[in-house]
Formats: sequence, C-alpha cells, structure tokens
Amino acid sequence: MKSYMQKKETVDRKWYVIDAEGKSLGRVASLAATYLRGKHKPTYTPHIDCGDYIIIVNASKVNLTGNKLENKMYYNHSMYTGGLRERNAKTMREEYPVEMLQRAVTGMLPHNRLGRQMAKKLFVYAESEHKHEAQKPEVLEVK
Repeated sequence: MKSYMQKKETVDRKWYVIDAEGKSLGRVASLAATYLRGKHKPTYTPHIDCGDYIIIVNASKVNLTGNKLENKMYYNHSMYTGGLRERNAKTMREEYPVEMLQRAVTGMLPHNRLGRQMAKKLFVYAESEHKHEAQKPEVLEVK
C-alpha cells in the first residue's frame, strides 16, 4: 500500500484564532507551530506547506513562569562592532510583545525556505482586536 502524499494545489486551509491572555508562552507557541505546519491533519506531508493560518491575540498578556521575566534574554546583533543588543523578557513583553511571540513560534518551525513560508501564515496582535473577521476564524483553546 502506498502512503498518501499531498500536493500543494490540494491543500485546504482554515483560519484559527488563539487568545494568549494568561496562557503560557511555550504552550501558545507550540500549539501555533503545530497548526502552522499542518501536523494536526491526517494529510500531513513533511515537504509541503499544508498548515493553516493562525491569529494570536492578546500577545501583551502572555504569561511567563518562574524567573523568566528577569532572566530570559533576547539577543540581536547589527553585524557592526559593538552592535549586540540584549533585552530581557520583561522589556520584550512590555515594548515588543508581537516580536516576542513571533520569535517563539518561528523557533519551533523548520529553519529553511519551507519554515519561512509557514511563518508568513502567522498573524500576532498585542491587543484583542484583529482585522481577519472576514475569514471567520475558529477559536483554538490552549490546554
């Protein structure tokens, strides 16, 4: 018996919304990454982008456990001498909540062209409003 391989023309995509308020950063990110890759579908094919669209709202109200607010560091480098910028998770959550969640989710996707294509289907918003009501997204509950 041959195994089923999906074609990119036959992919059926849905829209999902995740409310991150009071939820753990890692749990929200892993659920979003699973749905972006399409691993929740029986037609999952590793070399095809068969995932769905994900909208994450209330990114500024995501929860971090333990001492991560003070100890977890985010690094950027401008590629110039002395261009290293470090910020802790508390600063990221207050000033750049969208970037913090995008980094968490894209870190769980493949690090290649396919992963970058999957990351384009992720939409993160700091507050509870989003502009994708026309797509009628279904609500995903984080456990």
